[in-house]
Amino acid sequence: MLKKIVMTLITESKKRGFMITILMNLSHLVGIMRGILYKALYFRNIKSSIYSLQAKSKIEVFNKRAKINIGKFVFIRKNASIRIDYDGVLTIGKNVFINDNCTINCVNRITIGKNTKIAPNVCINDHDHNYKKNTTDHLIRGEVTIGDNVWIGSNVVILRNTHIGDNVVVAAGSVVKGIIPPNTIFMNKRETETRPYKSEDKIVQFSV
Repeated sequence: MLKKIVMTLITESKKRGFMITILMNLSHLVGIMRGILYKALYFRNIKSSIYSLQAKSKIEVFNKRAKINIGKFVFIRKNASIRIDYDGVLTIGKNVFINDNCTINCVNRITIGKNTKIAPNVCINDHDHNYKKNTTDHLIRGEVTIGDNVWIGSNVVILRNTHIGDNVVVAAGSVVKGIIPPNTIFMNKRETETRPYKSEDKIVQFSV
């Protein structure tokens, strides 16, 4: 592990410059220290190796039975929110990258495979609110599984009972629910419409 860190520093110094590499990795070091802090705070709930939790990102555990498993070299950027409750189990594989302003809400099962990249403003939920019935349990629980080497674009919403296969690309702005087969590109079909306001020209529609 130490050898990998040293080789990475050397490679980055050649590409970015020595000073910028040092400043960037100081930020990484602070993120690693924050990760250690949260692991100590929730020592009964979090099982992890080295991971980075950048500024204003937070992990909240609301039940002693909830579990979070975080693999090696997971990198969570700024202002991300991870919340886990009830008997929830959140598993994040090694080398996963989670960008700014992402939200993960787990009350049952969420699994994110290794080497997956998640763009900014992505929301992942394994449950819905049970608004139809007046019961003591206000949640409808499900599961979310995201495979290995998946790329999830900006502003994606992933809903309960979703399985995303390996090597999938999810287009920005998509709402995802159901089974997405591996080695595919997923996108919601959308049409953009333009309406003239000074003439009687016909409406123009085109897919995006």
